[in-house]
Amino acid sequence: MYVAGFTQASMWKQFNPDGSLTYGNFLETVNEIIPMYWMRAIGGTLYIVGMLILVYNVIVTVRQGSKVEDELAESAPLKKISGKRVAGEGLHTWLERKVVLFTILTTVAILIGGLVEIVPLILVKSNVPTIASVKPYTPLELEGRDIYIREGCNNCHSQMIRPFRSETERYGEYSKAGEFVYDRPFLWGSKRTGPDLARVGERYSDDWHRAHLIDPRSVVPESNMPGFPWLETNQLNGELTAKKMEVFNMLTKGSWHVDEQGNEIPLYSAEDIAASSAAVKGKTEMDALIAYLQSLGHALK
Repeated sequence: MYVAGFTQASMWKQFNPDGSLTYGNFLETVNEIIPMYWMRAIGGTLYIVGMLILVYNVIVTVRQGSKVEDELAESAPLKKISGKRVAGEGLHTWLERKVVLFTILTTVAILIGGLVEIVPLILVKSNVPTIASVKPYTPLELEGRDIYIREGCNNCHSQMIRPFRSETERYGEYSKAGEFVYDRPFLWGSKRTGPDLARVGERYSDDWHRAHLIDPRSVVPESNMPGFPWLETNQLNGELTAKKMEVFNMLTKGSWHVDEQGNEIPLYSAEDIAASSAAVKGKTEMDALIAYLQSLGHALK
């Protein structure tokens, strides 16, 4: 896997003399490392087989043994050591002998480290720059995001463009923290079996996405992505959409707007929540997922 990672990363970063990406087609970099995945699969299989043989060996050994009712065992008594440090004993070795003291000091060290990381986040109202063009997800997009997570799309597609030339040439402007203030949980990721989707919104038509999700190879012949044809037939009933929006209001309270009178304005108003079920009812899961994909990456032009 190390070799596969270095190989793919080096391919991502190669440019032609004219400044274009040498491997503009992301799938070229995926297909190059498939043999390494096969090697990993074979090695993993050998590892599992070895563990099964180990278990079998233990079981057979136990069955062939005889039970010992009682066995005489003797050991020399432990030498009592005083609480003070003995000659040549290091401070840490002495602390390891003082179990209670060592536990207290370890706890204090962990608490100090935790406070240093957590307290600034509590005291600072917002440490993420606001981007005015970032809008909350619509009810249909919110349902689509849940389907995206449910189907494991984020296991293969990251949503975080790094600030490197090879990344921005391939995907567009690098990701900013302010773009994800309404994401719970965020889907940045680091594993890319497929290309990054941070700026996929409106790069392709709805029909392209529909065909791609039903049969990926109908639009990308070399794709190794599985199809998701059931999304086209599964209907949304909207029963939980309002509840999801209420939960998002709770989770994103720190991102609420404030009016001129100082009143906090929730992410989703009561009217938005009341109308949410009707907005998604009768739509398919395919419609919702496409709506979510088309919403990605518009905050920065």
